[in-house]
Amino acid sequence: MLHNPAAAAAAMEEQLRQQQLLVLLNASSRPFPSSSNSSSSSIWPPNSSASEPVTAAAAAAAGGGGGAVSPWDIALCATGTAVACENALVLAVLFYTPSLRAPMFLLIGSLALADLLAGLGLVVNFTVQYLLQPPSAAVALSAAGLLLTAFSASVCSLLAITVDRYLSLYNALTYHTERTLTFTCAMLLLMWLLCLGVGLLPLLGWNCLRDQATCSVLRPVTKDNAAVLAATFLLLFALMLQLYLQICKIAFRHAQQIAVQHQFIATAQVTSTRKGLSTLSFILGTFALCWMPFAIYSLVADSSYPAVYTYSLALPATCNSLINPVIYAFRNPDIQKSLWLACCGCIPSTFSSRPRTSSDV
Repeated sequence: MLHNPAAAAAAMEEQLRQQQLLVLLNASSRPFPSSSNSSSSSIWPPNSSASEPVTAAAAAAAGGGGGAVSPWDIALCATGTAVACENALVLAVLFYTPSLRAPMFLLIGSLALADLLAGLGLVVNFTVQYLLQPPSAAVALSAAGLLLTAFSASVCSLLAITVDRYLSLYNALTYHTERTLTFTCAMLLLMWLLCLGVGLLPLLGWNCLRDQATCSVLRPVTKDNAAVLAATFLLLFALMLQLYLQICKIAFRHAQQIAVQHQFIATAQVTSTRKGLSTLSFILGTFALCWMPFAIYSLVADSSYPAVYTYSLALPATCNSLINPVIYAFRNPDIQKSLWLACCGCIPSTFSSRPRTSSDV
């Protein structure tokens, strides 16, 4: 039977009207996207202000957008690469030279290993920021932990070298019997375990991933914990300064005693002592210029400070690991001799192998 065309058109129009009403009802019941909801699922804040910083690119990646690579991060990565290569050379010389097994060279090796890990940590941090998008919380915390471990071990190794130099002058007669190889290895093992514990702190809860307002410039470390680390560093620096002052006093006293006993070499001893004092001034001055501004900044600043301040102070601190091999390794006559033999198979005629005296601090 044929249907009435007018009735069929009216029924079709009523069906379309009901479908449109259902679509409108479904659209009104669906929640609107919220910027706070989209950002709360990310562990990275929208701004960046870290010393081992989460850059704008990492924040943009967490938010789903793209970002350019920061020139500061490129500089830190390049510095880390140079630091790793330079300290790897020091470790290779110490490892392949059997004569370099004294406690002093173990301490230099510990410093080189710490700086090598610091350089690798900077490269790993760059990789995590720009190649893992978005970076997972565990990976980011592990990268931060590697940097904390490495730089803590570097500073502690510098303190150990300072203590060793002080004991070599203060107990000159019994130093070689007391400071045995086994004792030095045990002390270095304890030091590295302590520094490893410091590096594990971000993974154990010393982080601000759940509360971005508590972040410090040492992200993801909280501001309170960063202040503890900075205060500890300042105490270690004060201890190093006190030890170097004692070294200067002992060296000057030894030089005076030798000058009294041997009048004809008094001028040479004075020159040697002045050279030693200038060396100590250079060591302390370099360490203070590299680390003190960043330590004080970490003590007072928080994540609301502009990122450029953090970068400009963190870069000199990382450069200290680039200078350490020059001060503590490449200036040593035994290491210089090994480098000459490894590079050209000979020792230049101008090379001086004069033994160290108590004035050569």
